[in-house]
Amino acid sequence: MTSNSAVPGPDGRARQIRHADGRIELTDVTSIGSGRFVNPELAPVPIGRRDWSTYNYFALWMGMAHNIPSYLLASGLIAIGMNWAQAFLTITLGNLIVLIPMLLNSHAGTKYGIPFPIFARAFYGIRGANLAALLRAFIACGWFGIQTWVGGQAIFVIMGKLAGDGWTGASEVFGQPWTMWIGFLVFWAFQMLIIWRGIEAVRRFENWTAPLVTVGFLILLIWVLVKAGGLGPIFSQPSQLGWGAEFWKVFAPSLMGMIAFWATLSLNMPDFTRFGSSQRKQAWGQVLGLPTTMSFMAIVSIMITSGGIVIYGETIWDPVLLASRFDSPVVVVIALIGLGLATVSANLAANVVSPSYDFSNAFPKRISFRVGGLITGVVGIAIQPWRLISDPNIYIFAWLNFYGGVLAAVAGVLVAGYWVQSRTHLELAELYTEHGRYWFTGGWNWRALVATVVGAVLAVGGAYSAPGEGPFPSDGLIPIFRIFYDYSWLTGLVAAMVVFLVLSPNASHRDAVSGKDEEDTGEQRRQGRADPTTVDG
Repeated sequence: MTSNSAVPGPDGRARQIRHADGRIELTDVTSIGSGRFVNPELAPVPIGRRDWSTYNYFALWMGMAHNIPSYLLASGLIAIGMNWAQAFLTITLGNLIVLIPMLLNSHAGTKYGIPFPIFARAFYGIRGANLAALLRAFIACGWFGIQTWVGGQAIFVIMGKLAGDGWTGASEVFGQPWTMWIGFLVFWAFQMLIIWRGIEAVRRFENWTAPLVTVGFLILLIWVLVKAGGLGPIFSQPSQLGWGAEFWKVFAPSLMGMIAFWATLSLNMPDFTRFGSSQRKQAWGQVLGLPTTMSFMAIVSIMITSGGIVIYGETIWDPVLLASRFDSPVVVVIALIGLGLATVSANLAANVVSPSYDFSNAFPKRISFRVGGLITGVVGIAIQPWRLISDPNIYIFAWLNFYGGVLAAVAGVLVAGYWVQSRTHLELAELYTEHGRYWFTGGWNWRALVATVVGAVLAVGGAYSAPGEGPFPSDGLIPIFRIFYDYSWLTGLVAAMVVFLVLSPNASHRDAVSGKDEEDTGEQRRQGRADPTTVDG
């Protein structure tokens, strides 16, 4: 692809180039220098390296969605009393809703070739973006730990079937057999090895495992169908909640939990879409990938969990524990290897790539992408993930709903800033420039900070748990806000958007006018040239 020569602006800085498909890159990547707010992983991706296709994004979502924590969403809803139709409705609707902010924030990654922490600088400030990035990073660390724990469980069960009772009945250390800790650490080390090889190693692993990750779940499903006597007994399982007040009382918080499951990715999808070869390809890859794979995962989980109730007379919401009851060691090993691959695929993409960039953004000169991945792994252990998935009430109503409300506030600021305030126009070089356009006050945009705090407090300030079923008081942390917690994600998103736009009306007008003028300039240059690209800046 050819490009025009750089045309410097009044301040002498190099301008950015707008290509015919709307994607933008710097005329000279070295123009952002080697200051303390940039490193090679955070720099914009040149157009020539933005080559991910629709299939890459579809495969990415297949790999991320087909994993044990995704399975636990549906099985957890069955465990708290829903029937198959109620659980499927809740999960499918949640994924369709979260796809909206995900696509809105993905746009910036493809247009400018930047990861999530750099995108956040446009609205939080070059230093303030660390707040948004580190919030996302520490939640990703928690998810990394959860995924690694269930992967370690799979290794523990596989080895137990092969080695016998000596393995599963080993003496306990910190409440678990010491062999369980061995499986956990082996699974952890395998993932660290892949991330140390870089983002391309992650993409290759995703492409290779995507068609295979369903094998383990399908083996589980076939076994359950045979043992349960077909689909009839499974789909005839009644709801313990009915369709009246008892169901609707848990529907809203359950829906927020389903949305929150991917609220993390709704922020940091620019980490992946920055490599997109076009907006259309990344958007279609996600539209085809997220709702379909999550709906498939939900129905498989629902049938397996409901079948387990028919077979054993109890709800076994953990697929690893269910697989451990299989009679055939061969079937157990094959099923759990499939589940293990699925978990690694999801964990690398969803829970290591993002915090690696986030930690790197906080200290660009000291922390590379690889070192950020190692930090993620260490923090993921320190969070003690085995406690977070010990009970479906804690998993859905405490873990998912709480962090979902906090991250929704960040998403609200980004959506309002990028689509309403800036009209999708950013000054690419300025995102890396100290004391430049996005420096605000000492590197922080107080408006974004206030909007985030207000949104988060309204969303989760009233966090509550049913007596004896969670970590929060039954009347809420702040009782007056208790009513909002059942709608935590929606509350955080809307409140932060409104507060941010109310606090920055003049900035909205200025950025909109500036963006329009510069877009018009680009159009005039394009009309005067046969070249497929045009200078935008």
